[in-house]
Amino acid sequence: MDGAIVVSRLGGPEVLEWSRKDPGEPGPSQVLVRHTAVGLNFIDVYHRTGLYPLELPFTPGVEAAGVVARVGAGVDDLTSGDRVAYLLNGPLGSYCESRVLPRERLFTLPDGIDDETGAAIMLKGCTVEYLVRRTYPVKKGDWVLVHAAAGGVGLLMCQWLRVLGAHVIGTVGSDDKAELVKANGCDHPILYRSEDVAARVKEITGGQGVHVAYDSVGKDTFTGSVDSLRPRGMMVSFGNASGPVDPIAPLLLAQKGSLFLTRPTIAHYYRSREESAEGVGALFDVVSSGKVRPHIGARYPLAEAAEAHRALEARETVGSTVLTV
Repeated sequence: MDGAIVVSRLGGPEVLEWSRKDPGEPGPSQVLVRHTAVGLNFIDVYHRTGLYPLELPFTPGVEAAGVVARVGAGVDDLTSGDRVAYLLNGPLGSYCESRVLPRERLFTLPDGIDDETGAAIMLKGCTVEYLVRRTYPVKKGDWVLVHAAAGGVGLLMCQWLRVLGAHVIGTVGSDDKAELVKANGCDHPILYRSEDVAARVKEITGGQGVHVAYDSVGKDTFTGSVDSLRPRGMMVSFGNASGPVDPIAPLLLAQKGSLFLTRPTIAHYYRSREESAEGVGALFDVVSSGKVRPHIGARYPLAEAAEAHRALEARETVGSTVLTV
């Protein structure tokens, strides 16, 4: 029996309980993976609290890295000891020491990407990939607003936007975080606690506004994001860290400048093995090049996942957090 975090009731971090469970044996086209590192994401909080409902009990977690322990019948391209990683578009449950997964959900980690990096980039990095390459294909010279720029997604996004040649404006909560994002591709940090974000964006852009706003915060920042856009700009709302966005009238988009609004999810951009492999390949390429690398700000033992959740919700974390196995 291996260790795992189990949620039997919805609530605060205290509902994340350390337990024991049998991972089982791999069947046809399946692989038993022993985790070495597990990624922490805000979607884990949504699952724990019931914002995104799941059947109880469940083991949370949407990304991890590890090594192949055993393979089932029909798996001839992986062997014991191979290093692999995976992300959301598969069954939940990465907060565990080992688990059985479909072969098609696993991606072999390149030699230049260590396990902790793999665990830190699969969901967050693929999220950045589809947002900046496909939701709104960012071009050289575009002005971009990134909320929560010092978070795991935010830091990766700022770096990737620098690779694409964009002008990056990022919101942060402290001077220390402002210095961090400046070192990771953000040209213009804004201290959202003391500055009017939309007014500063207009000032920085010479009154024009940004081409696209990437907003994972949700309710608290939505209006400021919309007001930061230039005519025909795109509002990309991809998270609810402060709560779901209130309903809006479509006419508002016309009044604000014939704006575009989208609420994407990674599942709709990584629908097939082929589509997933293309996105993951682009991510591995840019990380292997050294131009985009995760900032791992904290590590917690897997059994202490509740402490990691408390820090994440209190906005005490910087960059990515990894649960070690």
